[in-house]
Amino acid sequence: MNVFNHFRDIIKVEIETISAAAGADGAPRISVEPPRDPSHGDLSTNAAMVLSRAAGLKPRDLAEKLAAALGAQPDIQTVDVAGPGFVNITLDPAFWRSRLDDILQNGEAYGTSTMGGGRKINIEYVSANPTGPMHVGHARGAVLGDALAGLLTKAGFDVTREYYINDAGAQIDTLARSLHLRYREALGETIGEIPEGLYPGDYLVPPAAKLVERDGDKWRNLDEAEWLPALRDFAIDEMMALIWDDLAALGIHHALFSSEREIAASGAIDEVVAGLEKDDLVYVGVLEPPKGKTMDDWESRPQTLFRSTKFGDDVDRPLKKSDGSWTYFASDIAYHRDKIRRGFDVMIDVWGADHKGYIKRMQAAVTAVSGGKATLDVRICNLVHLFDGGAPVKMSKRAGTFVTLRDVVDKVGRDVVRFIMLTRGNEAALEFDMAKVVEQSRDNPVFYVQYAHARACSVLRNAAAMFPDLKLDDSSLSDADYGRLSDPGELALIKLLAGWPRVVETAAEAHEPHRIAYYLSEIAAQFHGQWAKGNIDENLRYIIADDMGLTHARAALVRATAIVVASGLRTMGVKPVEEMR
Repeated sequence: MNVFNHFRDIIKVEIETISAAAGADGAPRISVEPPRDPSHGDLSTNAAMVLSRAAGLKPRDLAEKLAAALGAQPDIQTVDVAGPGFVNITLDPAFWRSRLDDILQNGEAYGTSTMGGGRKINIEYVSANPTGPMHVGHARGAVLGDALAGLLTKAGFDVTREYYINDAGAQIDTLARSLHLRYREALGETIGEIPEGLYPGDYLVPPAAKLVERDGDKWRNLDEAEWLPALRDFAIDEMMALIWDDLAALGIHHALFSSEREIAASGAIDEVVAGLEKDDLVYVGVLEPPKGKTMDDWESRPQTLFRSTKFGDDVDRPLKKSDGSWTYFASDIAYHRDKIRRGFDVMIDVWGADHKGYIKRMQAAVTAVSGGKATLDVRICNLVHLFDGGAPVKMSKRAGTFVTLRDVVDKVGRDVVRFIMLTRGNEAALEFDMAKVVEQSRDNPVFYVQYAHARACSVLRNAAAMFPDLKLDDSSLSDADYGRLSDPGELALIKLLAGWPRVVETAAEAHEPHRIAYYLSEIAAQFHGQWAKGNIDENLRYIIADDMGLTHARAALVRATAIVVASGLRTMGVKPVEEMR
């Protein structure tokens, strides 16, 4: 049960009873949320203010009538009217305690929502150029996209995880030339220093050896035009295998891979541009120089342009390069049109911070090619600043120029990487200290949350050892006397746990999986805080040696905590642990 949606429905009925003029049309504007100040109660609603005109009453007058009606509800303890017409509600503690049944009976499925209604959503993330191993910067986008996919699935959407292989363009030719150099080295040549403009990383050494094993010296003395296509294909396959292996180490598996080269070869770009021309959205014109440019360094020439300003962009955008080939933008339009044709009218792309200026044009293009029926949300991931014990980390032994994702995963573990990458909003810069993220301290959020789950499991094991006849399965825990849970800290923890369905829905609606990490940290703090209170007052301990009934009730609370924490962690793609080592 989403407690807030439950009472929103009750409020809607009461408003309609007070005045039919309020009607269902105003209902979507009703918000029921936790009040900013907990002393104001458990719920706060703006219903009286947003529906007062339809009801033909002043907001305060409608609020008073609504408060009187809600006061008769069995689960509501008190109702107060505040300010211009806010209605603040305090629920009966028995109502909150009964939410433990919801959790225990549903297990980790608790919080699963039907909000999405099975609607299809495409999430494209990572999509790194296949020119080398993934670096630590890619990890953030990879985790964000994968956790968002898990969150939207939890919220009832039909999610497809997709990877767009940027396997066309000059960077792929550079990759093939770099491989050819390493191939000659594998054949015994001394290649000296890697020429500027080629990829220097030693990650190309194993593929070069593999190429020699397969083809011998077949490609050594041929002209570039003869070996370039073959080595291009071979290099892409090898780099994608490397990327897939790195992603698997992070627990990420895409359902679908799309190729830029295949889209271009299919004629899809010509087709989509022809469609835009038919709609008078393509023309030949001359762009003004970008801000900060002088006419001396700006080439003013006629270009094939897309009318992106018609859809809110700052300027119209080129579709062709000076050599007559299509721009990346034209290719991306064709790719997103392909997604739409596959049935996705809701698309989410996860990009690096350096692509922020590209958002408006792509959203304009999606609107244009879908006739306004499809939407594109772009999640930008800011930089990751990597440290080790406070010292900046700049180099990787394997790559030579950057820190690989695999280096970090191998050192601190997949679950640590995934959790820490979600401890800040995606547009905020993130500091990742490889020494601190494995510390077993309260200051380490991943440890603090994992320890809450492990501690809960430990409490249940100890309760079973102390009371061998006490049944601690979820069904039996549902029979515990929850009325024994009378401490304010216990009730506060229950309220937090009962908020999980709302967290799922609001985070899914906002496309912000980092909200889960924040929420789990709150639960961990409350759970550990209650444990600390038991160290001061033994009557507040989770296990009371001479009171099996109270222990049973607290075991139900502990088990519910473990369930919600596990559910949250799995939604993030993190495995909950039962013991800390």
